[in-house]
This record gives sequence, C-alpha cells and structure tokens, in this order.
Amino acid sequence: MKVVVIPDVHLKGWLFDRAEDILRSGRADRAVCLMDIPDDWDMEFQVELYRETYDRAIAFAKSFPDTLWCYGNHDISYPWGRLESGYSICAEATVISKLEDFKNALQDKSLLAFVHRIDNVLFMHGGLTKSFVRGLDKKLLDADIDDVIAAVNSAPQEFIWNDDSPLWFRPQYIKKEMFRNDKFTQVVGHTPVDEIYEKSGVISTDVFSTFPDGQQIGESAMAVIDTDSRECEKVEV
Repeated sequence: MKVVVIPDVHLKGWLFDRAEDILRSGRADRAVCLMDIPDDWDMEFQVELYRETYDRAIAFAKSFPDTLWCYGNHDISYPWGRLESGYSICAEATVISKLEDFKNALQDKSLLAFVHRIDNVLFMHGGLTKSFVRGLDKKLLDADIDDVIAAVNSAPQEFIWNDDSPLWFRPQYIKKEMFRNDKFTQVVGHTPVDEIYEKSGVISTDVFSTFPDGQQIGESAMAVIDTDSRECEKVEV
C-alpha cells in the first residue's frame, strides 16, 4: 500500500489540499497525518485560523475516512493542560472543542492514536525507542508488535509526556536504539528538517514548519511510503 504522509500541520490547512490532490491522482492509496494541528509562531491570537484549520481536518477525515491520525504534542497539550511553546490561551477553548468535534467525525475512534502500523511501517509524531518500550514493560520487548502498539497507545500520561516517548522523542538529534528498526521503518514528524530523509530506519517528514519570520524550513514535498517495501518517494507539492 502507498501512504501519503501529512506532516506537522501547525495551522496550514492547505496541507490537506495537497494531500487530497495526491490521493485523487492515484499516487497514494491512503493518508496518515502526524498532526500538531494547532499553534505556530505569533498565531496565538488568530483564533479563527485555529477554527478553520480544524474544520479543514474534519472535512478531510470525512472525505477520506480510512485516514490514520497520530497525536502530536501540540494536539494533546490542550486537553492535558500542558502549556508549551506556542500554546494559545486565547484559542484554548476552541482547540479543546474542535478536537472533540474531530474525534466525533471519525468513523472509528481507533483511527486517532499515538502510534499506528500499516504492514511494515510504524507512524507516530516523534519516534519509538527500545528504552521507552522497556520502561513500559520489559515483557513488551518480545511481544507481538500489535500488542506493543496497544500498550503504547494506552500508556499513562506521565509515560507519554516525556522526552523519550513516541510523542516527543527526536531521533534526528538524539542517538538511541529505535524499537525493532530491523523489521519496521518508523515515519515521524515533530522535528523540522531541511528535506525528507531516512536514517537508522526512521523517515523524517516535517519539512513545512517555519522559522519565526514565517520562512519555510524544508523542501516543498510530501512523503509517499510503500508500506510493503518500506521505500519512500517524494512528491513535490
């Protein structure tokens, strides 16, 4: 299966337009969104933009109901009350309300989680390390992959909201053994990069985030992943 990856959104609702173009052209069969739908530089007071971006995500979820959604740290920070960079007090009520609207728009609530798997590829916001899985339960190191994912997705908040979790880990900067990277490729966002690339079994895709002045950091491309071969193709957008 070929999957188009929608990387960190950060109030750029037009990313869903580009993903829709790729899907309708037949270049991908399905989409996975790595979320971080709210927040961006100096946008704390643009509450209407927050609302519009969530409405676009909801419309995309309805048009492509098999899309998988991976929580980002900026998404979960609002219902968990975890203030961080970019958190908008002004948009707080809007984000919490729209996130509930978004959940209600999904045909299957399991479509929204921290980690998803399609064939030989794991999708998540940050990255899944062997040490994080061991910290949850060392028995998971030898467990079936779907049991591992289920355990991660149901992990307590204190396990998820830390630097080693699949929500926050940055394999681009920190060298740790990734979980079963001999068998599964991980596709992640979270950390802005200049270009889509693979290293140590991790494909980094966050190429649409910006500098504080609004300039885009990375290339204008989306990753299309073949979940059988684990190969990555770039599609210019």
